[in-house]
Amino acid sequence: MKLGALAQAAGITLAAGGDATVTGFAIDNRKVAPGTVFGAFQGAKVNGEDFIPAAIAAGAVAVVARPEAHVSGAVHIADAEPRRVFARLAAQFFTPMPEVVVAVTGTNGKTSIVEMTRQIWRMGGERSASIGTLGVTTADESISTGLTTPDVVTFLANLSGLAREGVSHVAFEASSHGLSQFRSEGPRVAAGAFTNLSRDHLDYHKDMDDYFAAKMRLFDEVIDPAGTAVVWMDDPWSAKAAGHAAARGLKLLGVGEGADESGIRLLSRTPNQLGQDLMVGWGGQTRSLKLPLIGAYQAANALMAAGLVLATGGSAAQVFDALGRLQPVRGRLERAAITRAGAPIYVDYAHTPDALEAAIAALRPHCTGRLIVVFGAGGDRDPGKRAPMGAVVASHSDLGIVTDDNPRGEDPAAIRAAILAGAPGELRDGGERRAAICMGIAEAGKNDVVLLAGKGHEQGQIIGTGETCRVLPFDDVTIARECAA
Repeated sequence: MKLGALAQAAGITLAAGGDATVTGFAIDNRKVAPGTVFGAFQGAKVNGEDFIPAAIAAGAVAVVARPEAHVSGAVHIADAEPRRVFARLAAQFFTPMPEVVVAVTGTNGKTSIVEMTRQIWRMGGERSASIGTLGVTTADESISTGLTTPDVVTFLANLSGLAREGVSHVAFEASSHGLSQFRSEGPRVAAGAFTNLSRDHLDYHKDMDDYFAAKMRLFDEVIDPAGTAVVWMDDPWSAKAAGHAAARGLKLLGVGEGADESGIRLLSRTPNQLGQDLMVGWGGQTRSLKLPLIGAYQAANALMAAGLVLATGGSAAQVFDALGRLQPVRGRLERAAITRAGAPIYVDYAHTPDALEAAIAALRPHCTGRLIVVFGAGGDRDPGKRAPMGAVVASHSDLGIVTDDNPRGEDPAAIRAAILAGAPGELRDGGERRAAICMGIAEAGKNDVVLLAGKGHEQGQIIGTGETCRVLPFDDVTIARECAA
């Protein structure tokens, strides 16, 4: 494909070089081959502009970079926001695209919602996939991408590859990092969802307003102008999110107790032994649903997924029937084992104060004894959330055991100490993670419940950083089963 044709389709004006043949796109100079368009971006740790000469030497025909960047021997596509321009160009190259694409943003719930959306579509007869923290998931397989929102080249290549395999419906997670770095650009996004906002990633965003603004790029710019915003209406940030949707002219589909007649209104929720009974209002009718998942936030996730499918043409009868057949999402309140004493052990990805509180609240109705929580915080990530995490667990559980998560480049003991400082004398330092998990399980009696929080689906533990970084095999579910046995 000619560079000039790509640029014209993307609405970009070239000064010269339109006859160059484009064979691919790359943001890593080591992946450049003859005919590649290279994206040279400034990052937090690495400046891609430093690798422009190497990319051109490897055969790059064009470089997308800031106007100030020095480009010699290739077409310089200059823009103050080079990531956005690069994504627009790449979207014209990676074709075809799935017919229906939806996105989910928010602090918590993204992974569950995209996976539940995929399941509902599949039960309705659609070839569907999800992209996010769990990787690229279809009915046949799941392949890890390593990031909640992969780089734009990987993202677009995955979408195009899925379309070529016959997948027509895709739901993807739109993280704040991915949105602010234009990693989710390209496909026509028919509907987008906002779940909630709570403290996270403030090592990257300067404050909560900046964090929210990054999330709102989904409504402000990414969703198709004729698309739908699906908003969980029971969060403190919901009204602002709905305001962004209205300002853009998007259709609004509210979900939750605060939803109006045009949305999915949650009328009641009653926990039962195997899940929960829901009463919801939709389209002027009241519907009774049996959801085979525990926890208030799982009900929220399921209804948000239903909203996305309804917003993209799904049949109400099929959608609400499918909720009764949803399968648990890996590492999201996943029951890993039952101890010899009879206590169930759950694994969850909760790694923020709000997520921990929600996970504990989800399990409390199923616990007649003590609720034991084993948890930690990641290194080289927002340190301000550590003490609040400790305070939440101390306040809402019966026994909190602090352990390591992914220490990365920090001293694990120092991270644990910061968490313990949130509730002096009320939490136990469990040391390294395997020992702490075994400690929590050993404490549990038959009426107790154990929650292993923080790592969820992850299969490794990250120790060190840079050249000293190691990823040790570690799966909370496997460790729980070994300790329980």
